[in-house]
Amino acid sequence: MKIGFLFPGQGSQTIGMGKDIYENYEVAKNVYERVKNITNIDIAKLSFEGPEESLNQTKYTQLAILTMSLAIIEILNKNNIKADIAAGLSLGEYSALIYSKAISFEEGIKLVQKRGEYMQDLLPEGEWQMAAIMGMTDEQVEEVCKKVTSGFVVPANYNCVGQIAISGEKQAISEAEKIAKEMGVKKVRVLKTAGPFHTEKLIESSQALRKELDNITIHKFNSKVVKNLDGTPYTESDDVKDILAKHIINPVRFSKSLESMMKEGVDTFIEIGPGKTLSGFVKRQKGEREINILNINNVKTLEDTMEFLEKGGK
Repeated sequence: MKIGFLFPGQGSQTIGMGKDIYENYEVAKNVYERVKNITNIDIAKLSFEGPEESLNQTKYTQLAILTMSLAIIEILNKNNIKADIAAGLSLGEYSALIYSKAISFEEGIKLVQKRGEYMQDLLPEGEWQMAAIMGMTDEQVEEVCKKVTSGFVVPANYNCVGQIAISGEKQAISEAEKIAKEMGVKKVRVLKTAGPFHTEKLIESSQALRKELDNITIHKFNSKVVKNLDGTPYTESDDVKDILAKHIINPVRFSKSLESMMKEGVDTFIEIGPGKTLSGFVKRQKGEREINILNINNVKTLEDTMEFLEKGGK
């Protein structure tokens, strides 16, 4: 069995996420306490009680999702469950990098705190939105965006076969939805995000984050991590800091990331964190391949996953 960990990004947050894991596992509780000490934010209270408007603010969302993913990782580590390779969607790449020890826990938390603040506070003026278009090829979505005349909109997340998220001005997203439906698309879903993420509009955030990245140390990778920028694993010659700065102004190539993991021989994907969006992406991407898809977002799914792995995937 070859295991790949997947870490979700912004948009998967919900009030109460991680609460039962926090209450049942001391190592998980310790992660929340460490994050509170580093950031001076009570991320447990915010994650478990809200309010929703606060949890949905980028500067808190990213920390909350990262903390939950890292708390689950601590439990898996304690049970000697490890991945051969990992990837994350947007923010989730930081979870993967911390898991691989390329970025230390403390520096990773501080970095994501700053990343969330910059992505919230350094947005250009305007009403921004993201939406997922289902049932179109990459090329068709790119064509839809080119046809929009009412404002800025571009493909932002190439999630999986037949699902691409677009990012831009609210009015332009509405026009893109109309064009897509005229071309035969049945479903377009507005996402729970608050900015034109993974587009050139975040250049100021990217530049500010690059300065923060200069202050951290990149360590040797303990396990492989696939990068969003081009969907290939990091290599020793990669400039990790430069890649992470470019990360927020370039599209996420998650479908390519999944393909890379499958080519590496991953036959068991475990999504770690709130929701199960990435598990759905794997389902759509895998085609005829025999692949186990698991997700851990509460105590039951955690225990079910550990039991499945203990039995050797049976």
